[in-house]
Amino acid sequence: MKRRVSQQAVRIDYVCHGIGHVELRRLDAARDSFVALAAMLHRAFAPLGAMGLNCTCVDQSVETTRLRATRGDCYVAVCEGRMVGTMTLYAPDHASSCELYRHDDVASLRQFAVEPEWQGRGIGTLLIAFAEHWAATRGYAELALDTPQPAAQLIAFYRGQGFRIVDFTHVDGKRYDTAILSKPPVATRTLANWSHRLRVAQPIPYAA
Repeated sequence: MKRRVSQQAVRIDYVCHGIGHVELRRLDAARDSFVALAAMLHRAFAPLGAMGLNCTCVDQSVETTRLRATRGDCYVAVCEGRMVGTMTLYAPDHASSCELYRHDDVASLRQFAVEPEWQGRGIGTLLIAFAEHWAATRGYAELALDTPQPAAQLIAFYRGQGFRIVDFTHVDGKRYDTAILSKPPVATRTLANWSHRLRVAQPIPYAA
């Protein structure tokens, strides 16, 4: 049985030189717009759509976005009231078509995206680092995710974060094979370690 973890609100502030404060917090259905969240996902996944990859996030409805976000633990990165990144973290999903996601000791990272103009600035890396902390402190042995196999730059990004390809699968209705990646998660000592200054880098195409 996984250890129970306090569900108190999490707020983590980053300072990005020349940009401002970026707040990472749980999505709040009372004040966050699922319309805006879906639109951001569409923009972030547009390059994959242009490649002919019919990922769910390319054109999913607002209702699908809401359902996927509320079935897991959804976080948003916010700057000056605007969502600039998101991810949804899942406990083992015994109904998933992905065999690895059904394992009791595996958490998964899904619906992960960064606003295109913010890509390449470290936001995606910080989201993944927090996802690792989330999984590790809950006792999961692995953090897994999936991405289209033809999306070479995304796979390179994830591998750069320490993920390894563990399997390939094909999901009914998709026009591509899916790569399954995984890594052992690492917890930080304290959430205080999360506050630090980011350097603005040149945007990296397709990188989260």
